[in-house]
Amino acid sequence: MLEIGKTGPDFSLPGVDGQTHNLSGLLATHQAVVVIFSCNHCPYVRAWESRMIDIQRDYQDKGVILVAVGANDTVKYPDDSFENMKAHAQEMGFNFLYVRDESQAVTHAYGATHTPHVFLLDSAGVLIFRGAIDDNYDDPGAVKQHYLRDALDAVLSGQTPAITTSNAVGCTIKWK
Repeated sequence: MLEIGKTGPDFSLPGVDGQTHNLSGLLATHQAVVVIFSCNHCPYVRAWESRMIDIQRDYQDKGVILVAVGANDTVKYPDDSFENMKAHAQEMGFNFLYVRDESQAVTHAYGATHTPHVFLLDSAGVLIFRGAIDDNYDDPGAVKQHYLRDALDAVLSGQTPAITTSNAVGCTIKWK
């Protein structure tokens, strides 16, 4: 798993928006890049999706971009196919990038284990935080620890987050 303080592996992946997105390009134009390994079918991801939309909305003017990466085996999990990713992003009104890691090479390079699994990179591409979005996937009103928001606030103010890792909670990555 990618360690805190290490540089996030670059990638070039097709997005549901019809564009190819690469980490180096995103880092050149943003203060922070949040890479979230995700999928369509996982109930944990679905529980956090509206918060992902909210975080992108709240931080986009501060130079932050979220990139959800779908990499699950689509033979066993056809709901996670690229075509279904496109439909799901439109249905949910995603305001963040949703890209496909068909080979699963990027997912392996980061060491992602769950959906969702968050990796926050600063403007230099250095991993600052990894783990969960917050401490309660099931009930947004009961969240006590806003891991990702707190880490973003720290990074954007030039500080180190108080919490740099948390347990990723969700479905396991569905490997080929």
